[in-house]
Amino acid sequence: MSRLAFKMYLNDGQKEEYIKRHQKIWPELKKLLKDSGISEYSIFLDEETNTLFAFQHTHGKEGSQNLGKTEIVQQWWAFMADIMKTNPDNSPVSIPLKEVFYMK
Repeated sequence: MSRLAFKMYLNDGQKEEYIKRHQKIWPELKKLLKDSGISEYSIFLDEETNTLFAFQHTHGKEGSQNLGKTEIVQQWWAFMADIMKTNPDNSPVSIPLKEVFYMK
């Protein structure tokens, strides 16, 4: 099992909307994530900087950021594009983070 982490950026004033949308995550997207080997997925918000910190347990070396060619992920990106910093293809601006410490 691998652990992956990355950061993304929420637009100002969009905290409540971001939470609301994730509380109603689409069942087909959740199924895709699980079927792709993502067994745990957490997102944390640093409210001072609007930085989102995402953490995933995956079976394999790829996480959700590698599912961008699927139709459901492209639809989710378009749905979220108005509240996050995004790339021209609507994918969230996402920066992988290197693990520098782990305690089990």
